[in-house]
Amino acid sequence: MSAALSMTEGNNLRHFLDIRDLDTRTLRQILDVSAGIKAMQKGRQRPLHPAAPLAGRTLGIILSKPSTRTRVSFEVGIRQLGGDAVVLTSAETQLGRGESVADTARVLSRFVDALVLRTGRTASLLELAQWSQVPVINGLTPDSHPVQILADILTFEEHRGPVKGRTFAWIGDGNNVATSLIEAATRFGFSLRLATPAAFAPKADIVAWARAQGGDIILTQDPKEAVSGADCILTDTWVSMSDEDAAERIALLEPYRVDASLMSLAAKDALFMHCLPAHIGEEVTAEVFESPASVVFDEAENRLHAQKGLMVWAMCGDDWQKYGQE
Repeated sequence: MSAALSMTEGNNLRHFLDIRDLDTRTLRQILDVSAGIKAMQKGRQRPLHPAAPLAGRTLGIILSKPSTRTRVSFEVGIRQLGGDAVVLTSAETQLGRGESVADTARVLSRFVDALVLRTGRTASLLELAQWSQVPVINGLTPDSHPVQILADILTFEEHRGPVKGRTFAWIGDGNNVATSLIEAATRFGFSLRLATPAAFAPKADIVAWARAQGGDIILTQDPKEAVSGADCILTDTWVSMSDEDAAERIALLEPYRVDASLMSLAAKDALFMHCLPAHIGEEVTAEVFESPASVVFDEAENRLHAQKGLMVWAMCGDDWQKYGQE
């Protein structure tokens, strides 16, 4: 495995496994390119990039968990950039019959130009990246969801300007999305308050990393404290696909529902975000979800645009930034 790592490093592959793996300058450039590519499609009947920067490239999308936004945004995104996609589920590959991730990586690297993996095992993502000879992108693991947070930052900045120096509040479960948000707060320079039950607090090692890097991360069990004066309120479903203790989780998270009363404590122009799918009446009320403050569908659309910038960065070499300019 160390040999595979050294080969990966020698080939300078642009893996995107977690936000913390990239420096602030690179992350900012990816979002700038994403915004530039999005601007190109305004007024066009078919929103295709005029330069087709990924023409002749193929993206392999491996799904071991159900997906709507991740699959469609990557599949449509690469086609709008001139390339193509192959979507594989575990049931459709030899992974489902016991072939190793390492062997799968070495085979698929000879067929495609980059890989996206959405998996229930973080170890599978790390092994895929270790053995792959093409860039690997994290489409979701139990530990993080970095492509979602890129879209969230893009969405906030479209509506409210630069994220640096602003205050975000996360309410509910300190899950994989919260982990990537902690990393983003540290890299992009915004304050983050996370209100969670003690049992669902964010992972201590991620919080420690963020604070050691100078991140302004505040943990609390009081949602009112977290949202007070905040510029953006974020939450997520209380019960994920792999959770077996649904009733217990819902009982513990009841006080963390985002309702109009809680939103009223935030800044007057605060935004509400949710990575979807939403369970109305659980983590958020219909009043908030359908309110003018809610930008959840802009956020969902921006999965497409943020991932276009990410794919251009991963596959277009050193001149990748020019593809964000018309």
